[in-house]
Amino acid sequence: MARPSKPIALVEGHRTKDELKARREAEAAMITGVPMKMTVDVKKNKIAAAEFKRMKKLLASIGKDDDLYSQIINTNCLLVAECTEILDIREQFVQSKEELQADYRDGLTGNPEGDGIAAAEYYRLLAKLSDNIINCDKQLMAKRKMILDISKENIMTVQSALRSIPKKEQEKKKTGMAAFLGNRAGDG
Repeated sequence: MARPSKPIALVEGHRTKDELKARREAEAAMITGVPMKMTVDVKKNKIAAAEFKRMKKLLASIGKDDDLYSQIINTNCLLVAECTEILDIREQFVQSKEELQADYRDGLTGNPEGDGIAAAEYYRLLAKLSDNIINCDKQLMAKRKMILDISKENIMTVQSALRSIPKKEQEKKKTGMAAFLGNRAGDG
């Protein structure tokens, strides 16, 4: 598998001046020059706003802080915030499950401070809490898959732009006498 293309700012090693110039010009043609903007929904959400600022800084470091990528980056940031919220809800269900188990144990041991609960009620509530935890996990996995898909698409979008940039200096077309002599040498 070939190595993915890199922006010229990240390329190391010897490159000719013409090659560097050609790549810089091609990369510059792929961006609008308008910096990314945070949407209203992202501004309202602390976690999403923090993630947007982080992503904007990273993209700016490679010269890809461009408004063309704003919508997908904003969507990604909102999904990250939603994942955090789902994780918080899941943690609450886990804590409720632990409290339910403690109440049930208190009832079994005859702890006078604990009211305890009947076995049938305990297992019914335990099943509901377990289902809620599983549903949170399913939602979390769906959101994470969306984040992964967006990340892949975003990287591939940047990569496809980079792939269209010539890596090496374009061969200059022969003109005039050089073309004539080259064609003549090929004929005989």
